[in-house]
Amino acid sequence: MQKIVGVRRVDDKNIYYFSTNTELELDSKVVVNFEEFQTLATVVRVDPKVDESKAEEIKKIVRVATDADVKKFDELRKKAKANIPSIKKKSLELGLMMKFVGAEYSLDNSKIVITFSSEERVDFRQFLKDLASMLKTRIELKQIGQRDEVKVCGGVGPCGQPCCCARFLNDFEHVTVKMAKVQGLSLSPTKINGICGRLMCCLGYESEVYEEILARMPKVNSEVKTEKGKGIVVYNDILRERVSVKRQAEGDTFVVEDFALEEVEFEGHPAKKPEKKKEEKPVEEVKEVQEKTEKPQENKQNKNAHEKHKDFKKKDKAFDKKAEIKDNNEVEVMELGSKENKPSGGHKKGFHFKPKNKNKQKSYNNKN
Repeated sequence: MQKIVGVRRVDDKNIYYFSTNTELELDSKVVVNFEEFQTLATVVRVDPKVDESKAEEIKKIVRVATDADVKKFDELRKKAKANIPSIKKKSLELGLMMKFVGAEYSLDNSKIVITFSSEERVDFRQFLKDLASMLKTRIELKQIGQRDEVKVCGGVGPCGQPCCCARFLNDFEHVTVKMAKVQGLSLSPTKINGICGRLMCCLGYESEVYEEILARMPKVNSEVKTEKGKGIVVYNDILRERVSVKRQAEGDTFVVEDFALEEVEFEGHPAKKPEKKKEEKPVEEVKEVQEKTEKPQENKQNKNAHEKHKDFKKKDKAFDKKAEIKDNNEVEVMELGSKENKPSGGHKKGFHFKPKNKNKQKSYNNKN
């Protein structure tokens, strides 16, 4: 039955998982193929919990290391270390700006992996040819960043302790300047940068705690209410959860006093009871309420439309009424818009007067 174990390489804090058919104990030495590079590793975990999706990618351990393997590994390490000065000398002859961090031979002595860092792009084609003729083996150059360089070489941080990356960190976490601002630290590069020249990894350790406490505290320059009266926040002591408030004393004098977070009232204070949220009604009840509210609106709209229709009818009736003239000239007002009712040049604009009978048409024309 296959078992999964976690192993760690020499001078590498990361843990890599391999499968095996044999029973292995902690601190036992094994030979593994790490990125097509055979090396020695130490078992640090037995039967660890591994994601099932990654179970198929796990490689097998080559074999359990013997005393001969351990002895050969130590000899190859010393040989690689002795070759570093000659490698540096060759790079300087070619004018290459490379900083060599380390070198390691494969356990089967098939190739050597040389690790270096550089701020510029390096053209090492001629460098590889010269090294191959000098070392008489296959060469692999591996470029790493400044953080990885400190992780391999080690060092002492500004706190006086060994660097976290070289001591216990497996992976580098994302660190931002915002984390330093939240913690109230100086933004000077000499204060927040590590020996690698990048932001210190320890900035991310307490960032979440600071953000959580600050969310419960009033903002600086905001107005708050205390037992002794109103005042303005001038400073927040995050670790002790205390607020420094400036308030007016007698006359034109001001006093700055410290208060516990519980003793200060401000907008959005966590001590205030939040308003009770309305209970969500079932979907069926919500539909019924919507129908009831929508119906009166529909009735009101229909009523308004009906009243408008009535007004139009009244106007049409008033327009269709006949106008009577007592001076024996009875005329009627014709409805506008029809072909027959075009206004004539001598009559009032918008109306066409027409006698009712032919007998009176002559008298009407004579008068005009």
